[in-house]
Amino acid sequence: MVFLLFKESVLFAWQALVGNKLRSFLSLLGITIGIFAIILVFTIVDSLENNIRSSIQSLGNNVVYIQKWPWAFGGDYPWWKYMNRPLPKYEELEELSKRSKTTEALAYRMGARKVVKYGSSSISNAIICGISHQYYKIKSFDLTDGRYFTNIETDAGYPVAVIGVKIKEGLFGNEDAIGKQIKINGYNAQIIGVAKKEGESMLSSSMDNQVLIPFNFGRKFLDTKSENADPFILAKAKPNITNAEMSDELAGLMRSIRRLKPYADQNFALNETSLLSKGFDVLFDIIGTAGWIIGGFSILVGGFGIANIMFVSVRERTNIIGIQKSLGAKNYFILIQFLTESVLLSLVGGAIGLILIYFLTLVGKGVIDMEISLTSTNIFLGLTVSVLIGVISGFIPAYGASQLDPVEAIRSN
Repeated sequence: MVFLLFKESVLFAWQALVGNKLRSFLSLLGITIGIFAIILVFTIVDSLENNIRSSIQSLGNNVVYIQKWPWAFGGDYPWWKYMNRPLPKYEELEELSKRSKTTEALAYRMGARKVVKYGSSSISNAIICGISHQYYKIKSFDLTDGRYFTNIETDAGYPVAVIGVKIKEGLFGNEDAIGKQIKINGYNAQIIGVAKKEGESMLSSSMDNQVLIPFNFGRKFLDTKSENADPFILAKAKPNITNAEMSDELAGLMRSIRRLKPYADQNFALNETSLLSKGFDVLFDIIGTAGWIIGGFSILVGGFGIANIMFVSVRERTNIIGIQKSLGAKNYFILIQFLTESVLLSLVGGAIGLILIYFLTLVGKGVIDMEISLTSTNIFLGLTVSVLIGVISGFIPAYGASQLDPVEAIRSN
């Protein structure tokens, strides 16, 4: 009974929509624009959020970065307090390695953009990273060819290198790169490894564009005192140690190493990925709210348009409503009939908006280097909002139609 009632209501609604194509098109246009605006914002925000969170994840959840500048979001950033702080030094890494009880691995990293050459081929602005040996234990990456540095190679500063896939393709094409000699700033370095492709990262430099070399080799031509090199120390906590426990220990050790007095402010920053996550949470909430506001106005206009069309539809079909009720149609049948028409109209408009977004994401994938996709969650949200707008906009006209007196309705024409 319920199924037959629903089926008949859908057929009535569809005939009404098809019979008034222009009116139906103008009605669903507002809903289409509204759903398109809201879901497009959410799709872009979700894709951006997934890429950023993936980049944050690659930085490590149990890693603390000892740096000159703290990570911060919003409000005033007192940069003048941090300007004169000293940069982290390789010698401080060595002291931390001797004293720390909470860290599983400690590493030093600094970098600079240099020209890398092989024969007649060259790559400008390649990121040259001077690293200590345990860097691979903290910043995880896979190798497609070759191997990582040995302890002896890193400690003695052997002229060896692990390169990213874009460096390999730019210098060697499809040739095997292992064992070849590249020239960095006038110094030769032998390639011993090629890293697996990572893709672009939103927050850090992708391994694809990097050349990793032992720090003691890199210090021959990298300026260890330059802030442009962005030197920092990475610390990874032991399995049963929390980041808070490790940070407390590192703060005490760094104060001791730098001989800071008990009342003196810290002249270093201990940064964690949780700081980035919290900052981006606030940012994405603001963008999401803006998306609802932008699309909400369009949906509001579309809702009024549907309500207006439904009032017109009821007026045009008053005589038919009277005939139906005189033949035994109940009030709820008339109510559901017009409500179904309103929901169907809104749902078609929302579906068109979602289809437009889907094709836009396909185009976007080829234009920007970022994964953009219309998720099932956003599709469900778009359809749900469409149905709700249809119910809200169409209820008053549908209820008015259901309450018409059959005799008066038949006489209206």
